Amino acid sequence: MRQSLLSLAVATALLSGCSLIPDYQRPDAPVAADWPQGEPYGGAAQEGKTAAADLQWQAFFRDPALRQLVQTALENNRDLRVAALNVEAFQAQYRIQRADLFPSVAADGNGTRQRMPADLSQTGQARTSGQYSATLGVNAWELDFFGRIRSLSEQALQQYLATEQAARSTQISLVASVANAYLQWQADQSLLKLTQDTLETYEASYQLTQRSFDVGVSDALALSQARTAVDSARVTLAQYQRRVAQDRNALIQLLGTNLPSDLPRGLALNDEVLENVPAGLPSDLLQRRPDLLQAEYQLKAANANIGAARAAFFPSVSLTANAGTASSQLSGLFDGGSGTWLFQPQISLPIFNAGRLRANLDYAELQKDIQIAQYEKAIQTAFQEVSDRLAARTTYRDQLQAQRALLDTTETYYNLAERRYRTGVDSYLTLLDAQRQLFSVRQQLISDRLAQLTSEVELYTALGGGWSADQSSQAGN
Repeated sequence: MRQSLLSLAVATALLSGCSLIPDYQRPDAPVAADWPQGEPYGGAAQEGKTAAADLQWQAFFRDPALRQLVQTALENNRDLRVAALNVEAFQAQYRIQRADLFPSVAADGNGTRQRMPADLSQTGQARTSGQYSATLGVNAWELDFFGRIRSLSEQALQQYLATEQAARSTQISLVASVANAYLQWQADQSLLKLTQDTLETYEASYQLTQRSFDVGVSDALALSQARTAVDSARVTLAQYQRRVAQDRNALIQLLGTNLPSDLPRGLALNDEVLENVPAGLPSDLLQRRPDLLQAEYQLKAANANIGAARAAFFPSVSLTANAGTASSQLSGLFDGGSGTWLFQPQISLPIFNAGRLRANLDYAELQKDIQIAQYEKAIQTAFQEVSDRLAARTTYRDQLQAQRALLDTTETYYNLAERRYRTGVDSYLTLLDAQRQLFSVRQQLISDRLAQLTSEVELYTALGGGWSADQSSQAGN
C-alpha cells in the first residue's frame, strides 16, 4: 500500500507540468509608432523632464490647496474604497481556486449507538450495538494531470491582477476628478469676482448717467441702456453664485468628507499650477496605463480559460483515501487490530455529451478573440486621448496668448470709449458696447485658462500618471 501511494505521488509530480493553455502572444499595438506631428502639436510631446507615470501627483500639482484636497479624497472617497475592497475580494477568489491544486486533508470521528427491539431482531431478543471510528484522509482530490485546475487558477490570478489595475485606474480617475473640480471651483470664483467688479462699474456708470439725466445732459435712452447693463450683470452674478456653490458641493462629494478646515490658500489660475510632463512614445502606454494593463490581464485570463476548456476533453482522475481505526466499543477504538484504511481512486472519461465540451472550447476561444478586440480598442482610445491632449497643449497656449492680446486691445477700446462719452463725442451705446466686450473678453480668458489646465490634467492622466501605491493601499483601510 505504501509503495502504491509513493508511485502515485511520483506519477502526479511527473504529470503536474502538463498544461493546455495556449502560448500567450501580446497583440501588436494597432497605432502609429510616434505621436502625430505638425503645427497643432509643435514640441508638446517632448516637454517636461519626468515621465507622467513616474511623476507622483504631489509633484505634478504645485498648488498646496489642491494637494491637500487630493490627499483627503484618497483617504475618504467611497468609490476608491470599493475598488480597493474589490481587489481583496478577487485575491480571496484566487486563493480559493488555487487551493484546489492541493489535497484537502480532514480528520473525522464518528460514533453510532443503536438499540434494536426484540420483534425486529433476528435472535428475537432486544439488542444494543455500536460502532465508532476515527480516520484521517483525503476526500475526492482531483489529480490535475491535464492542467484543468491550474488553468482555472491561472485565470483567477489574471482576473485578480486585472482588478488591481482597475483600482489603479479608479485612483487616477479620482485624482483627475478632484483636480478638475477644484480648478472649476477656482475659475467660477474668479468669474464671480469679475462679475461683482463689473457690476460695481455698471452701477457707478448708471448713477453717473442718472445724474446727467436729471440735469438734462443725458437722454432717457442712455439711462435705459445703463440700467439694462446693471440688470444683466445681476443676472450673471446670480448664475455664478449658484455655480460656485454647486462646485463646492461637487468637490465635497469627491472628497467623501467636508472641506478641510486648515485648507491653505491656493494659487491663482494664472500661476504655474501644474508641472509639464513629456508624452514619451505610444508604446510606453502599454506599461503605464492601468486600463491597458487591465485589458491585457483580462486577455490572459481568457487565454487561460482555453486551457481549462481543452483539459475537459481528457479523463478526470480523483482520489479518496483515508486511514484510521474502528471498533464496536468506544473503549476499544485504539486497541490493537482495530486499524482501517481505504484507497479509492476514480476516473471519469467523457464519451458523449452532445457537443457540450466542444461548445465550451469554442466559447472560450471566442471570448479570447473578444478580449483581443477590446484590448486593441483600449490602445486606440488611449492613443487618441494623448494625441488630443498634445494638440490642446500647443493650441491652448497660442489661444491664451491671443486672448491676452485681445484683452489689452479691448481695455484700450473701453478707455477711449469712456473718455469720448464723458466729453460728449460718442453716445452711451458706444460705451456700453465697450463695457460688454471687455466683460466678455475677461470671462473668456478665465474660461480658456481653465480649459488649458483641465487639458493638462487630462494629458497627465492619459499618460498613466496620478497613481500612488502608498495611497492605494490606504484606501482599503
